[in-house]
Amino acid sequence: MGLFTRRNQDTNAAVATLEVDPALAALTGDYVIDAGHSSIGFTVRHAMVTNVRGSFTEHEGTLHLDGGDPSRSTAAIDVKIASISTGIADRDAHLRSGDFFDAGAFPLMTFRSTEAAQLGGDAYRVTGELTIKDVTRPLSIDLEFAGSATDVYGNERVGFEGSAEILRSDWGLTWNAALETGGVMVSDKVKLTFDISAIKQA
Repeated sequence: MGLFTRRNQDTNAAVATLEVDPALAALTGDYVIDAGHSSIGFTVRHAMVTNVRGSFTEHEGTLHLDGGDPSRSTAAIDVKIASISTGIADRDAHLRSGDFFDAGAFPLMTFRSTEAAQLGGDAYRVTGELTIKDVTRPLSIDLEFAGSATDVYGNERVGFEGSAEILRSDWGLTWNAALETGGVMVSDKVKLTFDISAIKQA
């Protein structure tokens, strides 16, 4: 269900017109991300041969959706660095340390949108500023609108799935170790993934 549908209002007209989809226009409003039903994850290459996956289990955020004009939609997300989890306690502790995120000095990773655009159909791109360790750089997240529903408690929900790729060195995350066979222990490229469920506010 795209934000816009094309309809030729005059059978003799040469150019179709754009009309706002009423179903999506009805979704316009402010939303709070439901952290219990959302996930923010990452994938990074390890030792040149496999992928390590992890997530941040504590995060919060808000969305403003404009179904009539997607460019006016906004997003804000705060992620607690100390909540990083890869399934191995020693590795998680290393990631929290000064070699990587330095969670004690920089407890939050934040994203604030500056622009939103519809790419076509259910595909969107949100561009904004990602801050890690007091370094702020632009980030674009490609999103797919997964739909909307009213849950059993009467909450109006929307869902999005998204991804982005970054170079961690751009945010000062430069720790690494050389391998005897060539290459490095941890790749610079990191894939971020977003599965978001958000509840509309009254």
